Amino acid sequence: MIWLADLVLVVHALVALGIVGGLVAIWAGAVLRWRWIRARRFRIAHLIAIVLVSTLSVLGIACPLTVIEDLLRTGQPETQGFTQRWVSRLLYYDLPGWAFTLMYVAFALMVVATWRCVPPDVANKRLR
Repeated sequence: MIWLADLVLVVHALVALGIVGGLVAIWAGAVLRWRWIRARRFRIAHLIAIVLVSTLSVLGIACPLTVIEDLLRTGQPETQGFTQRWVSRLLYYDLPGWAFTLMYVAFALMVVATWRCVPPDVANKRLR
């Protein structure tokens, strides 16, 4: 089942990259006048993704993808979350869980602020 755990890990990493990269793309696209960054479906999906991540973290609920990966890999869930585990592995610096919760919530607030500063296009139906 290790290959399935690796697949879940890749999907999880792509979701995280999509959330972070999505915000970067929105701001870059606002400056460069990319129309696709104002697509309502993209923006709603992006907002829902980070709100879900931050809500789970605030409530102390482990991300389902982390739990699935851990169960497939070891047969039991681990105590560290996906981001905490990989950041500590990449940077060799471990932060407490509350620090990651704070970062998730701050990032979610940045996404909400971006929604107001770079609003999705509601007039152009081709972007939906």
